[in-house]
Amino acid sequence: MLISIVAPCYNEEDVLGRFHEAVQKIAEELLPLGHDMEFVYVDDGSRDRTLTVLKELADLDARVRYVSFSRNFGKESALLAGLRHATGDCVIVMDADLQHPPELIKRMVELRGQGYDQVIARRTRAGDRFTRTFTARLYYRLINRLVDVELVDGVGDFRLMSRRVVDAVLDLTEYNRFSKGLFAWVGFPSTTFEYENALREHGRSSWTLRSLLNYGLDGLLSFNNRPLRAALHLGLGLVLLAGVYTAWIVGSALVNGVTAPGYVTTITAVTALAGVQMIMLGVIGEYIGRIYYEVKRRPHFLVKATNVERTKDLIP
Repeated sequence: MLISIVAPCYNEEDVLGRFHEAVQKIAEELLPLGHDMEFVYVDDGSRDRTLTVLKELADLDARVRYVSFSRNFGKESALLAGLRHATGDCVIVMDADLQHPPELIKRMVELRGQGYDQVIARRTRAGDRFTRTFTARLYYRLINRLVDVELVDGVGDFRLMSRRVVDAVLDLTEYNRFSKGLFAWVGFPSTTFEYENALREHGRSSWTLRSLLNYGLDGLLSFNNRPLRAALHLGLGLVLLAGVYTAWIVGSALVNGVTAPGYVTTITAVTALAGVQMIMLGVIGEYIGRIYYEVKRRPHFLVKATNVERTKDLIP
């Protein structure tokens, strides 16, 4: 069985060599069991010597395949490129910063042998700050009430997928991709095991609070239209409240007469309704914006350099 290791890279020059040595060691241990490996690295427009290191690795190891983007297109595009260029019977997606322990590959392959199409590594949150753990759990509890797929806390991109799972994911051609949700949406027999959270070997995470919020919003909007329906329900509720309030004002005026001009009430109502309208327009705008990008049919990425003879399906 040929196993493809897909590793997106962004400014990883200081750790790539150690990562490749680690996965090479695992490949040597699996070779007597009838498993061969290829290594598919995707340089997501790095600003350091990542591409140079990848070329050096390719010169030393014929199993190395690399694709380098013309600029930074984001991890979702890098994952897509890696899956498109992987030729293995199964594909293992993992980060190149050694936060995903390479020694777990053997366990994944073993579980694949039991018939699972997806073998998913779920990291524990041991060592994380309390605030991050709390907000993550709150996010997953909330989002699983809204989206049409089940998203599990601690489950990310680190997983083994059979060829039919990979082909199913590649058949999903939407521009706004949320891979964690796509992997869950395609289904197929899956199993999950836990592993201890590992620290980054080099540098700091490129995830900022803003990017995390945007990522969470992508997860919310990519797999349901419930925010639109919630906006409709909220609007209907406000109309009902306005009707009740109007009836109360008219009744009070008939019984007691007009005692005050109602300036504060009017300003409060206008401000609240304006805020609700802006929220509704924002939700609608998010969906329209996604439709806008979908109909443009732009490619997810552009390739600057590669050692693969033919880069396939650049335009989705």
